[in-house]
Amino acid sequence: MDSALLKHLLDNLSDGYFPRLLTDAFAACVLMYCIYLPNNNRNREYLLTFLMFNLVIFHIAFLLNKTEMSLGAAFGLFAVFGLLRYRTEDIPMKEMTYLFLAIALGLVTAVARGQGEAAGVCGVLLAATFLLDSGRISRKELHKDLRYEQIEMIKPEHRARLLQDLRERTGLDIHFVAIQNIDFVRDIANLRVFYHEHQTTKPPQATGNKSS
Repeated sequence: MDSALLKHLLDNLSDGYFPRLLTDAFAACVLMYCIYLPNNNRNREYLLTFLMFNLVIFHIAFLLNKTEMSLGAAFGLFAVFGLLRYRTEDIPMKEMTYLFLAIALGLVTAVARGQGEAAGVCGVLLAATFLLDSGRISRKELHKDLRYEQIEMIKPEHRARLLQDLRERTGLDIHFVAIQNIDFVRDIANLRVFYHEHQTTKPPQATGNKSS
């Protein structure tokens, strides 16, 4: 690349582009590699999506911040990117939250008035996310969907026995059960059980209940 052209491009990317980009990249990496992956069983399925949304939103916001346009047009443009959903499969609610956080970090670092303001806001968002998702403030509640064959146990008067049976079969400290649907033809009920992650005592056993 010609040196004059390179200098021209760098001059047009002034106004704190590279410091803002580094701040955004650092915040996004902390969110993904230090908070999301360790707390979500190393699920890398959405990692590329999160990082690319962050990068795209940062550049769009940075360019719009230097361009005069109406507030309504700006919000409309961000709504198109921020509410985009894939038609191939639904993104789980927790992953949608991380996607929103990735978008927010890119937006904040691009339009903040100064580096200190951007770093401060990103720090607050990252700290809050870490505390809430790591279970340090409250115990993390997870759920599993099960098919249960002892259909007589789903009656309200047998709820205590049902919980005890599920705890013994799965090894999970189940504290709540929701009945999703009942198949009286095959005598099977689809249940959703809720338990706290760090109180798991032993791995689930396949002794009658099967995960759907």
